[in-house]
Formats: sequence, C-alpha cells, structure tokens
Amino acid sequence: MAYRRTEKVQRRLQARYDAIIAAARELAADHGMAAVQIAPVARRAGIAAGTVYRYFPSKTEMVVALVSSVSEREIAAMRWAADRAPGPLSALAAAIATFAARALADRRLAWAVLAEPVDPELASVRIAYRRALAGEVASRLDAAIGAGHVPAQEAALAAAALVGALIEGLIGPLAPEGRHAAGKAHEAAQTLTLLALRALGVVDARARGLVVQTPLPSPDDKHRQLTDG
Repeated sequence: MAYRRTEKVQRRLQARYDAIIAAARELAADHGMAAVQIAPVARRAGIAAGTVYRYFPSKTEMVVALVSSVSEREIAAMRWAADRAPGPLSALAAAIATFAARALADRRLAWAVLAEPVDPELASVRIAYRRALAGEVASRLDAAIGAGHVPAQEAALAAAALVGALIEGLIGPLAPEGRHAAGKAHEAAQTLTLLALRALGVVDARARGLVVQTPLPSPDDKHRQLTDG
C-alpha cells in the first residue's frame, strides 16, 4: 500500500515550503536576485540547508518558484483592484495603477524578478511573468474597448507595449532615483497611469479624472471607489 501523508504532515511541509519562498523573497527584496542562494535562504528561514535542497535541488529551481510566487501574488492584486472597480475603464486604470504602486513600494524585488540580469535558464519564467502582466492589462483593455470607452486597437500589442513602458519607467535603469520615498511613489504611480491611459486614447480630461480617483492600493484597501464618469 502506498504511503499517504496525513493532513498534519501536509500542513507542515507546506509551511516549510512557504517559509523558504518567503525567505527567498526577503533576500531578493533586500539585496537582489544574486543574494538568493541556498545557504542564505536556509539561514533566513531558520532551517537546515539540506532541508531546502529537499524542496529545491538547485538554486535555479528555487528562484523559478520565487518568481512564480511573486507573479501570482501581483497578478492577483491587479485583479482584486480591477474587479472592484465599477466599470471597465476604471478597472483598466485600477489594474495599471495597482501594478505601478506595488512595484514602487517594493522596487528592488520588482527589479529582481522582472529585469535584473540573471542566468539564461531563468529567462522563461520571467517572460511568463511579463506575459501574465500584459495579458491582464489586455483583458481589461478589451473590456474598455468593447464598452466604447477606448478607441479600437489591438489590445495584446498595446498591452505589451504598456508593460514595457511601465517596467522601464518604474524600475529600469532610466527610472529616476528616490521615487520610493514617502509621497513620491504615489505621484510617480499616478503619472505613469495617466501616461498609459493617454497612450490608449483616453481623452485627457477623463484620464486625469480617473487617475485622481484611482486608489493606489494594497489588497487591503476596500474602501475607495472609482467611477467611469
């Protein structure tokens, strides 16, 4: 008879896995992706390096899991914000603003998982993350086009271009320094959200109104509402 893990064992294994990923995320956020190594992750998680190897036989597998975890969390945050907007145009603005605000709030981590030079074998998971970001924006853009709020255009192409512009403007080497300071991150996220809406063809006055009303959120912000006007 095959061995079946009890629910208690499953919870313990999952908790240990989560601790490893959390430690890897903290190291990437503090020091960049180069710091995400088996031994430092084990120390940060408070477990033996051999235990980490049982979950991830190589650093590459651990980093792939980290990028996938961050990707799932950030896409979920964008969806959370957009799904609570009252209409398709405000949902589009909310998705863009959420990505911008969260990237600036944890800029080094965003750089680590999206743009920091890494080993070639990590390129595919990073591309998958960028593709997921573009897909989320494209789906919101498609809805806004269908509702007549945005001029007809190729949503997938426009979304890919916007994601590239947002990454460069938020965390790329050309991004201005010091924007993560209090007050600056909010202003920068609003500026880039306004740029994106203008680029998609939203009339400027309306775009400005949307940006003013868009909460620059964490997923815990359940209080403010948007209007499509």
